[in-house]
Amino acid sequence: MSLGLSLSTCLIPPFPPAFSKHTPSRIAHSPPHSATLTAGLHNSSSKKPLIWSNILSIAFAVTTLTSPLPSSAIPSLNSQAPSLLPPTTPFSQSKDLPTGLENGKIRPCPSTNPGCVSTNPKSSSFAFPWMIPETSSQNAIEQLQQAIMETQKNVKIQVIEDRPDGQYLQAEVDGGFGRDVLEFLVKGDVVAYRSMATKVTYVYPFTTALGDSKGQEERMQKIVDQLGWYAPRFDSMD
Repeated sequence: MSLGLSLSTCLIPPFPPAFSKHTPSRIAHSPPHSATLTAGLHNSSSKKPLIWSNILSIAFAVTTLTSPLPSSAIPSLNSQAPSLLPPTTPFSQSKDLPTGLENGKIRPCPSTNPGCVSTNPKSSSFAFPWMIPETSSQNAIEQLQQAIMETQKNVKIQVIEDRPDGQYLQAEVDGGFGRDVLEFLVKGDVVAYRSMATKVTYVYPFTTALGDSKGQEERMQKIVDQLGWYAPRFDSMD
């Protein structure tokens, strides 16, 4: 009997002693608040990427709104739109033909106005200046004004004045299609001049103006013949 008990004692491991309410447990149980804290840390760690993503999105939006925009993106209220000039055509150029001296000299004929003759060498319709005889040099400007009044129609003297470059005279007279402008610059015994039509005629759709300088040349020839002054001509050089 004692042998059987001894064998059973050797073969069957002893059961762990029964727990009693007075026996402290050797198994470490986590307190409830530590489990809650662990779960909270786990949840907070899982929410960190989402929170940081939201913060970065807000920061980027604020930076975009507060950062200065390129000047070309939003035009300034003070900036002015570039003025768009109308295209220049021979007709528009002929509407406003300048008169008066240019750098102390008679102006050349405009390229858009064929009804013109000028003593300026830059002019396409060139004429030689007049030569004043010695007997007429004292009161040349008065004689010139008188000859214009006697040879032209509806004369209106616009300007007679002394300038550093000589005595300047400007007059308006009747022309073929309107009023013409006569300009003279008397300097010593030389008279420079320009005779020009103020109205240029075009026939649509052509851009070349009608007319030529022959009518102006004939007018100036009448004036110089009335004065008896010398006017060189190309045909007299043959």
